[in-house]
Amino acid sequence: MKFKYVVVGAGLAGITVAERIATQLHERVLIIEKRDHIGGNVYDEYDAAGILVQMYGPHTFHTNDKEVFDYVCQYCDWHEYQHRVLSYVNGNFVPMPISLETINQLYNMNLSEDEMDAFIDSRKVKIDEIKTSEDVVLSQGGKDIYEKFFKYFTIKQWGVDPSQLDKSVISRIPFRKNRDTRYFTDQYQGNPKGGFTKMCQRMLNQPEIKVLLNTDYKEVIDDVEYEKLVYTGPIDYYFDYKLGQLKWRSIKFIFETHDCESYQPVASTRWPMDYEYTRITEFKKLTGQKNDKTTILKEIPCDGEEPFYTFPTAEWKALAQKYRDLAAEEKNVIFLGRLAEYKYYDMDDVIRRALDVFNEMQN
Repeated sequence: MKFKYVVVGAGLAGITVAERIATQLHERVLIIEKRDHIGGNVYDEYDAAGILVQMYGPHTFHTNDKEVFDYVCQYCDWHEYQHRVLSYVNGNFVPMPISLETINQLYNMNLSEDEMDAFIDSRKVKIDEIKTSEDVVLSQGGKDIYEKFFKYFTIKQWGVDPSQLDKSVISRIPFRKNRDTRYFTDQYQGNPKGGFTKMCQRMLNQPEIKVLLNTDYKEVIDDVEYEKLVYTGPIDYYFDYKLGQLKWRSIKFIFETHDCESYQPVASTRWPMDYEYTRITEFKKLTGQKNDKTTILKEIPCDGEEPFYTFPTAEWKALAQKYRDLAAEEKNVIFLGRLAEYKYYDMDDVIRRALDVFNEMQN
């Protein structure tokens, strides 16, 4: 097989680069994907109840980057949606991130913006040197907010106490002094009508693009003649784990379909104290789909083979940097995306990065 470009991975990063190569350069590009589907972690499909569900956890698109938004809209019709998240605390749902509305509901008060400042200041814990994530929250929000919103949630999310995590993991608590209860404040928010997989299919619907699924690239790459490789898989796997295997946090997904029209007040709820799961997503509320039944997803963070979140401690950041140093020495290989850069990206950020990488490839 002969292609000028080979892309490893059919997630948003790889698909965006391949689409640009095909439509702008009119060059043949081969995408090699180990899973049996395209889309990476934004992959969605209709379940037995006819409800569109996101198989690797909830995704909602948000950005202030008009170029990225316009790029996405070339390949989908847009469903406008403002994401709101409620956190289950003390037997009630309160808005998250923490806002004036959250504080008033949590403590049954009617504070003004100025009074909220004074209330938070009165609860802060004085800490001489901020070293850990626990220190960050205690110094900015106090013990009660720390325990209700952060301590146990962090233990569930990462499997370690916040006192063991570097301060950069929770660098600041985003207190909002107004009553805006939206989770994101970006100018452009929503989801593609019909789902992200449909959008990705449209992006790949180019005669120059060939997609090879169910394939580990190492099994076939020696049989492919190419000039440039764009690698979006795990960076340590590329180097055969020669420096050791990077640590990732994985997720156990539990899907449930319920015989009711609505399961919870909003699309996404957080569970910082109760139960072993951290989040419940009700997909109909993300997409606007109508159905007499509803499907939810419970997420339980865990250690596992499937990489979802980079592990936010100095040890793994240092090892990732050693791998990035090796990657910089590779000729004709571009390392792109969450897995290849050991870096968390929102969807708009990974598309922005892919567009920038494509532009750099032409120079």
